[in-house]
Amino acid sequence: MSELIVQGKRYPCRGILLDKDGTLLDFIQLWGPWARSILDMMEQHLALAGTSFTVEKGRVLGTLHDQEGCVIGYDPSGPLAMGTVDESTGVLAWQLYTAGVPWNEAVRLVRDFNKTAMADIRRHRAAKVFPGLRMLLEQSRCAGIKLAVVTSDSTEAAQEHLEWMGLTSCFDEVIGHDRVTYGKPDPEMAEKACALLGLSPSDVVVIGDSNGDMQMGKRAGVRLAIGFAPEPERSAHLLDADMVIRAYEELEVRKTWTK
Repeated sequence: MSELIVQGKRYPCRGILLDKDGTLLDFIQLWGPWARSILDMMEQHLALAGTSFTVEKGRVLGTLHDQEGCVIGYDPSGPLAMGTVDESTGVLAWQLYTAGVPWNEAVRLVRDFNKTAMADIRRHRAAKVFPGLRMLLEQSRCAGIKLAVVTSDSTEAAQEHLEWMGLTSCFDEVIGHDRVTYGKPDPEMAEKACALLGLSPSDVVVIGDSNGDMQMGKRAGVRLAIGFAPEPERSAHLLDADMVIRAYEELEVRKTWTK
């Protein structure tokens, strides 16, 4: 058995489940340009129809924009932060439907917009690993702790982003929304990861930046649900976290030895 030391407190640990966006990588660097691109395309299409979004632009997906229109922040409780691809598609398609576009056509248009926005993401590969994370993953490997990614993104996309960051070999499993019936905050994703890792949830820790991550872990019965909030003023949404960290330097993994 190994232990995870969090802010000086020690917890027995055999596995760690980590969310991807906003936990492994900087959310805004990767998804900010995507959100701006797809919202701009939506806005232009709606303008041609003589209408606009049913709510203020930033409320559609939960984004904060500067004067030039760049996405500089996001609502950690919003659909951009927590929703699956299908859920985001539904949110956006609804805006087109309210403007008179038939639902099937609205879904098709959003999927086309998404393909264009994702092509830009793949060109730039702006997936930036948070400081201190590589050290935590290396410590975990050396201590024999099993690691898995649990994300609302697709498994394929998550694996692609891990490859960009050079983290593919660090994880034993990658569980995207397409590998479960119900996504976060349902416990199924955590339960599936534990089953594949051969671990009991009570021996596992969840780390994530959304309260959906915390609820998923707690409902699955994990030992500890750790909220990750690099900006301390943006941690109030982590209502179900057992504890909240600002940086990975607050965590340490050690292998325990028994005679």
